[in-house]
Amino acid sequence: MAPRILLARHGQTEWSLSGKHTGRTDIPLLDEGRRGAKLLGERLHRAPYDGLPDVEVRTSPLSRARETCEIAGFGERAEPWDMLMEFDYGDYDGMTPDDIRAVRPGWMIWRDGVPGGETLAEVSARADEVVEWARSADRDVLVFAHGHILRVLGARWLGQGIDFAARIRLNPTSLSVLGWAYGEPAIESWNETGHLA
Repeated sequence: MAPRILLARHGQTEWSLSGKHTGRTDIPLLDEGRRGAKLLGERLHRAPYDGLPDVEVRTSPLSRARETCEIAGFGERAEPWDMLMEFDYGDYDGMTPDDIRAVRPGWMIWRDGVPGGETLAEVSARADEVVEWARSADRDVLVFAHGHILRVLGARWLGQGIDFAARIRLNPTSLSVLGWAYGEPAIESWNETGHLA
């Protein structure tokens, strides 16, 4: 069986609700985010996932991802991994896209990057390391992380450049599955949030 990677985005925070770029600032989950994490966990513990007894679990060490992982019922199995931390937005941390475009018209993160933070190449290299790890053995993996790094993982899984991440949005507490089709990397499902309804 070719390994798959299941992507769980952390639950809602005050900054994700307001659209602020939340990189390394450690913003806690809102009550809504905790509720979403519980519902995500319930989904992953019933068919067809059945608790994913054989998967390897890793989480970003930032509290919003770690707490989502714990509430979903995978905390004891999860290993924190810095490769899953969110994009370091540098000078733009805590700003909305509109705030940034007010001082830098036409800005787009996937093309223009950020001053004082990680380069696009550095984020892409981190994602490549996660993809390599995920494909390294005959077992599925589950990761709890953040919107932008998970979007980059999706792009790199498919062999696309980081700019492809602009085309694959992710909502808080969503579940996505990257797998295979006809021997090629493929998206099995993306940005599923039915468990939140």
